[in-house]
Amino acid sequence: MSTTPPKPSTSPPPPPFQTALLAGALAGTTVDLSLFPLDTLKTRLQSSAGFFASGGFRGIYRGVGSAVVGSAPGAAFFFCTYEASKSFFLSTFSSSSSSSSVVINSHAGPVEHMLAASAGEIAACAVRVPTEVVKQRAQAGQHGGSSASALRHILGLRRSAGLVGMWRELYRGWGVTVMREVPFTILQFPLWEALKAWGRERKVRTGRGLFGDVSAAESALYGSIAGGVAAGVTTPLDVLKTRIMLSTRRESMVEIVRTILKENGIRPFFAGIGPRVMWISAGGAIFLGSYQWAVNSLEKRGPVS
Repeated sequence: MSTTPPKPSTSPPPPPFQTALLAGALAGTTVDLSLFPLDTLKTRLQSSAGFFASGGFRGIYRGVGSAVVGSAPGAAFFFCTYEASKSFFLSTFSSSSSSSSVVINSHAGPVEHMLAASAGEIAACAVRVPTEVVKQRAQAGQHGGSSASALRHILGLRRSAGLVGMWRELYRGWGVTVMREVPFTILQFPLWEALKAWGRERKVRTGRGLFGDVSAAESALYGSIAGGVAAGVTTPLDVLKTRIMLSTRRESMVEIVRTILKENGIRPFFAGIGPRVMWISAGGAIFLGSYQWAVNSLEKRGPVS
């Protein structure tokens, strides 16, 4: 009984921990600084106070200090967890069966990417949520419109609400942020990985390489497509997250949904969808292009540009 040998994989191995750490930190800082003004406009469009009451087109770099502090560690946490989880899930799926490994592996890609992306987002949110709370309050002009004053206000709650109250305020919106980020990421990253796999296979068919990874430019293009699709689909969750973080009193997600529907119907759930899709499409290109460039450079794999 003859068997057909499996086709060699065109996918390079996942980058090691230190490469994912450095590449993720570089990518996170680059994208957040590049697109901060668009993020500010999106936040003000989604604010319950209204766009112009929250600052309009003035002071579009309010809160940039908080973004800088959170960008590198948040993205580094994500990619380290993502790459490690991807390797773990790949080995788990691959070793779960020997006789039907070809069938299992044909379905394992999207599943392992979804699981790994979910794990990466939960890890990243531990860093991202406090800096996001401070950043968005500064962007919306609260507490004087600066990251430092917004942070001082939250830290000052220790005197009136205790340590637990202060931490609860820093992590306000944690649940809805995870609810927004996980669906976003399980759309974006499997699509990005699938487009990269298609790009590698296209190179093999045209004889331009077998084991090299895609270039940074190709990764940027695929990241832009994946980010735009995921951004549009998850805009309602982003609106809820913004409303919760900017609320002057503690409200549950259910209360905020009920208030929005009662006062304005379904339309506010798609407030800022244009800037969000533009911002995240551009962000996906910069973020995943920068990450691929750093990985290719550090690992000397395939084309860099």
